[in-house]
Amino acid sequence: MAFNSQAGSSSRAFQTPPFAQYGSPSRSQQQSNVPPFDVLEWYPKFQSCLRFFLDHAQHEGTVQALAAFLNIQLPFQKQPFPVINSNASSPRGAGQDLPHIRQHNLFPPNQQQTQAVSLLPYIRRLVVTGHDTPGILHGFFGDDWQLGIGSLHEIERRNYMFAAKSTSWLKVKQAYDMGPDETVPFLSPLKDAGEKEIQQAESTWSEWLAMQDWMLGPRSPEMRGSPRVKREAND
Repeated sequence: MAFNSQAGSSSRAFQTPPFAQYGSPSRSQQQSNVPPFDVLEWYPKFQSCLRFFLDHAQHEGTVQALAAFLNIQLPFQKQPFPVINSNASSPRGAGQDLPHIRQHNLFPPNQQQTQAVSLLPYIRRLVVTGHDTPGILHGFFGDDWQLGIGSLHEIERRNYMFAAKSTSWLKVKQAYDMGPDETVPFLSPLKDAGEKEIQQAESTWSEWLAMQDWMLGPRSPEMRGSPRVKREAND
């Protein structure tokens, strides 16, 4: 497929992304190695990715072919309210431009809801089918993909690992299906996972296991001087 294979490398995609503090190895490492996340700096890059996806990518034959193969509808294909370009869309979960947040809503709620477009379903579908390569991400989301959706991509890769660890293949597939017409055709093992990514996921998973046991705050393993990684009990 004619996606840009030189858009970046798998190592570049995980170099101190803006959301690195979500699940990074420790709070002290977050403070020393990772700059604080600034949502106001991130949001314009995210909007750039959304505009590229709506105005350009979804109308490209290569993107349409891959979307058909992965059984996911592009915004312009969704009926009865197709979204042809960014002028007819508001990003779901991201809100309108910040200066307008305090203004009265000019559109009926049902109209806004049908026009909202989220990029997460497309990121998730690329991840679980093994198509989340830098070239394809660039083809879908444009030149700003690393700063705009790169951190969300990293989080969704981690979520996929957690889903696989949590339950059976069938339930994982059901979790990634999107209704009867957009079921995921297949699941692929996480593509190009590196040791650093696996270690970060393991550390974050241990935090979740501690959460299940209420090992929080003063009871957390770090506060008690216990090893950070907590293992599940054998059945």
